[in-house]
Amino acid sequence: MNFLRLKGWFSGRYDFRELARLAKEKTRTLRRFDFGAVTRFLIALQFVTGMTLAFYYVPHPDFAHKSIIDIVTKLNMGWFFRSFHHWGAQLALLFLFIHLFGTLLTKSYRNHREFVWFTGFILLGISIFFGLSGYLLLWDDRALAGVKVATGGVKALPVIGGFLMAFLRGGIDVTGETLTRFYAFHVSLLPLATLFLVSLHVNIRKKEKSRTGFFLFGQGNAHAPILNQKLYHDLIVWLLVLGAVATLAVFLPPEIGIKADLLAPTPENIKPEWYFLFVFQTLKLFPGQIFGLNGEVIAILLIATAMAILFLLPLIDKKSSRGEPSPLFTWVGIAYIAYIMIMTIVGYLS
Repeated sequence: MNFLRLKGWFSGRYDFRELARLAKEKTRTLRRFDFGAVTRFLIALQFVTGMTLAFYYVPHPDFAHKSIIDIVTKLNMGWFFRSFHHWGAQLALLFLFIHLFGTLLTKSYRNHREFVWFTGFILLGISIFFGLSGYLLLWDDRALAGVKVATGGVKALPVIGGFLMAFLRGGIDVTGETLTRFYAFHVSLLPLATLFLVSLHVNIRKKEKSRTGFFLFGQGNAHAPILNQKLYHDLIVWLLVLGAVATLAVFLPPEIGIKADLLAPTPENIKPEWYFLFVFQTLKLFPGQIFGLNGEVIAILLIATAMAILFLLPLIDKKSSRGEPSPLFTWVGIAYIAYIMIMTIVGYLS
């Protein structure tokens, strides 16, 4: 009786008949493994685990490292949440890379879908900065050295390089101010930017009625009611991904390094996270001086130019915009993927 009264109360104020009809009648093409949907699910998990960890993390150079140890050793299930957050971030970035380059190879940016590509590309950049800012929050020796290298490379950019490095670091060097600033980025600015871009990306894609994309086993031809697809198909995929993240979190928990010492020398054989390895390895290929010019500056400029070309590819690829085959840009995409993979593997093994 109480349920019927509650239903009558809602029905008298809101009309759910149109929503129920839409759920039953609207159909969508069944996609067997949509990397975009999986990435959005992982981002949602990151928000949940990140908010949980934020209750206990102390963003201060004197207490940050200790708070991580306390979360892992003293907080009930703290080790699991920290490990789950770590592996969720790794897989989210991996799926985002796959989704982006799969979109590149399938030319899903064609037919006036350039802004879908632009928003996705910016979202990848924000996600990488998410990873970098979260990496520093560990406040151990490796994180400190890695952020010094990553933010120091920004200085090589012409005109804005020095300003951008000082803005990221909160000064001329990586200090406790950098930790506070990266914490602010990680828990406020970047989540807001991510929510905005994900919403914009999905809405633009729906407006353009995009039916192309990168799917592991193809897009499929069968159609099903949208409610059925959401409740059964996507839920199964999400549960599989959830199980994979939980398994990695249990069996491969991330280590905690030595507390960062701002006066200590940089540790030997320091390497950044895997998503920065191809940049790190590219910088190692260039000598200190090339025809009297700084080799690192030349390397950074070349990497920035390559990223700018990749970002503007939908505008450069005129044939795809006209619906014509463009094998040249398919090979360009393959070259990008091959280079990033090779440099990442070499950087990991070296």
